[in-house]
Amino acid sequence: MRLSCFVSLLNVEPVSMLSSFRRRHKQLLQKRWKKNAFFAIGTFALFASVKSMAAGNEAEITAQRLGSGNPVAGKEKSEIGRCQECHGADGISSDARIPNHAGQYANYLVKQLSNFQSGERSHEVMTIMSEDLSPTDMADIAAYFASQKTMQGEAAGDNRLAGNLFANGDQARGISSCASCHGKNGKGNIAANVAYPVIGGQRRVYLRSQLINWKLGDRRNSPDGVMNKVAQSLSDDEIEDLADYISGL
Repeated sequence: MRLSCFVSLLNVEPVSMLSSFRRRHKQLLQKRWKKNAFFAIGTFALFASVKSMAAGNEAEITAQRLGSGNPVAGKEKSEIGRCQECHGADGISSDARIPNHAGQYANYLVKQLSNFQSGERSHEVMTIMSEDLSPTDMADIAAYFASQKTMQGEAAGDNRLAGNLFANGDQARGISSCASCHGKNGKGNIAANVAYPVIGGQRRVYLRSQLINWKLGDRRNSPDGVMNKVAQSLSDDEIEDLADYISGL
């Protein structure tokens, strides 16, 4: 009887304990797998969410840049209307006096065309070019140029004074920074439904001529006259330096 109990203790109980241990180990593994799987799914979901948000933000920015026009129709209209002859098929002009339009905000371009048409802004060529354009034509042409790769300068100059004016302005003279409206790298911005144009990578000669026009009052179509206020506080040397610096961004 005692031997039987002893054998029972040696054989049956260890087997039972081993079986119980295996079941417990299996349960722990299952819990760990579920935890890891849950973590992996959560991580994947997080990455997918971030990617989706990034894609959504990019789509929103693209929509803002293109405005309400049809870039496909705008390509044909800009070619027939001879816009591309001056501003380039890719929105990069071949003449230093003529502005690039590549990647420019469509709403800004529409505003300029409307201003040329109404006489609020004057130019011997653009006044004639814009006179027969419908609002749809303007939106489509603007969307086409806006859809092109955004203009880029070769390299910003090392002029620290111009760089400081661009980034920080001069509060003592009431000069707002260029970046506050046009963005850190001058690639434009939309705020409170106002489109501030891309100026980084714009033609140097064109930038200089426009700053001079703002300063002299020959051009007066900026929101609340902000560009006239800024340009009137700039010296001729500062205008030259800023045009050079901004064109390189």
